[in-house]
Amino acid sequence: MVYKFIVLSDEDESFVREFEFLDSHTLMDFHNMIQDELEYDKSQMASFYLATDNWEKDEEFTLFDMGAGSSSMEDAILDDVILRKNQKLLYVFDFFNERALFVEYIGESEEIEDIDYPVCTNSKGLPPKQVVFGASSRGLYNSIVVSDDDDDDDDDTEIDDLLLNGNNDEALGDFENDDILDEDDD
Repeated sequence: MVYKFIVLSDEDESFVREFEFLDSHTLMDFHNMIQDELEYDKSQMASFYLATDNWEKDEEFTLFDMGAGSSSMEDAILDDVILRKNQKLLYVFDFFNERALFVEYIGESEEIEDIDYPVCTNSKGLPPKQVVFGASSRGLYNSIVVSDDDDDDDDDTEIDDLLLNGNNDEALGDFENDDILDEDDD
């Protein structure tokens, strides 16, 4: 059986994606499909949540097994997760800013032999940015990321130049202190 889903964003009404999955696929397959389709960085955390009709979070499905009481995307087979018509899921892709995509099960059909599932069947609009920065997170990000401004490199000596290629012997000095080595032998 093929399950059909629509994915929307509250950030841009023109964004729409429709996907088809086999009922045997997992939420991990769904996660990977979203990541590929939206060209997101796969190193970022994400979770699916079963949602109420009012889009309130219910059971969470995480990328990894988080221990007792946790469900992982890898173990969540769509046939076991989709329990009713118009089942709603939230796909949280930006935990710092509580941003999510709205996923709704819209129906099912028979599998078509020549189609390689999962598949995106409709793609409109640009996806929301994977990560956005508010004032507090921008400052933290800027303090972590090193600028790669090429204009400032003229006067700087690279560490590799000092240590690896041996062209600047004065910077390293001579190491000819046999006393330090002899002390360890005693």
